[in-house]
Amino acid sequence: MTNIRVPSDVPARLDDGFERIRREQRLPGEFPRAVLDEADWVASVPRFGGRDLTELPFVTIDPLGSMDLDQALHLERLRGGYRVWYAIADVGAFVRPGGAIDAEARTRGETVYMPLDKVPLHPKVISEDAASLLPGVTRPAAVWRIDLDAEGRTVGADVQRGLVRSRERLDYDYVQAAVDTGTAGGTLALLAEVGRLRLELERERGGVTLPTPEQEVVPDGGGYRLEYRVPLPAEAWNAQISLLTGMAAASMMLDAEIGVLRVLPPPRSGDLAKVRRVADALGVPWPGGASYGDVVHDLDPKNPQQAAFLHESKVLLRGAGYVAFNGEPPKLAEHVAVAAPYAHVTAPLRRLVDRYATEVCLAVAAGEPVPQDVEEALAGLPDIMSATGRRAGAVERACVDLVEAFLLRDRVGQAFDAMVIDTDEHREGGQVQLADPAVIARCDGPLPLGEQVSVRLTQADPATREVRFTLA
Repeated sequence: MTNIRVPSDVPARLDDGFERIRREQRLPGEFPRAVLDEADWVASVPRFGGRDLTELPFVTIDPLGSMDLDQALHLERLRGGYRVWYAIADVGAFVRPGGAIDAEARTRGETVYMPLDKVPLHPKVISEDAASLLPGVTRPAAVWRIDLDAEGRTVGADVQRGLVRSRERLDYDYVQAAVDTGTAGGTLALLAEVGRLRLELERERGGVTLPTPEQEVVPDGGGYRLEYRVPLPAEAWNAQISLLTGMAAASMMLDAEIGVLRVLPPPRSGDLAKVRRVADALGVPWPGGASYGDVVHDLDPKNPQQAAFLHESKVLLRGAGYVAFNGEPPKLAEHVAVAAPYAHVTAPLRRLVDRYATEVCLAVAAGEPVPQDVEEALAGLPDIMSATGRRAGAVERACVDLVEAFLLRDRVGQAFDAMVIDTDEHREGGQVQLADPAVIARCDGPLPLGEQVSVRLTQADPATREVRFTLA
């Protein structure tokens, strides 16, 4: 999802700016006729199969209005632990390797989300209808069954094809309100319980989940303003179920010595030293012997200094990629932020690699050979995902820059309170974070890291998408 939220009734000039970003980044347009024709056909005659699990009361939890529903979950309490049922949209039941949809998906790599629309990986007849785990309809799925002990540790995992029927489409605000008011029962109550246990285990492993605030455009009288939105705990609980499944998939593929992993190397010593300096400057406690993960887990993103640290410390989590293997497992098989081997398998409607990794896991779990077309495709997936991931990242950055420049365009010359969150090593200047409006931008001048300063807006140009400040 995009990291900036924009209402649908934005001015035409801003909408035009998003369209220019699409052109600049050469995002795919409409699907070719051959792809749409194949999608219409496979949507009407999918390869249904597997165990009938429609009696399980699955629910989906996604941002409000989502139609491409990849995951549905159902949680049970067992004697001495829990059982997680996690149904993942079975894109392999619709998309045949080597077909027109598959070929087009390999050029797109992933769904690119923009503030007002998206460039989907698959045609909507698949991603928002036939394969989507919409409520009240039977859908094919790759269904994970993961058993946990009383502390939330995995004690067994399996995956198989099945048929599921989601009961409800829920959003994060609803789930959070149900938990907070004590009205949550069944799966929602257990989601909070298991999610908290898994977060504690993540901390124990040394893993990191950054609760970085998002930017959100909200109406303000006759115009708009930018605010920060802090993610809800329910979003972190739900993410832990996805991480749990990705870890189980990685373990399964490593044991079988075939698959594709999402990996992230340890941070460079220079980056870690810089982040420690930023923590000291911002007054963020970093006790001796504590890991970066220990520090992050105790932070409050509503605190301006700590929010600034969370943003700046993202440098330690850069450099993630994919590695495919068929035979001896790779030397780098761990994702340092997860603090364990990890694979992407839970978003096949939106990410190409997930479909292939899921097919590997389904074969391994069934004791069958990995299909030849899947095996042959694995080696090329890291390059595809790397290229398309860079494009998606560039689109997101450009959209954020555009929105900031557009909303500040009439305020050039005004002064704002800001916090210095980064400074250049070899010249004056760096980055500052404004609390109101919610903007992070370049600032010129001798900046004191971690201190509050007054800055003056010198440039806000929607055409170039550049925002720049100087010390006031």
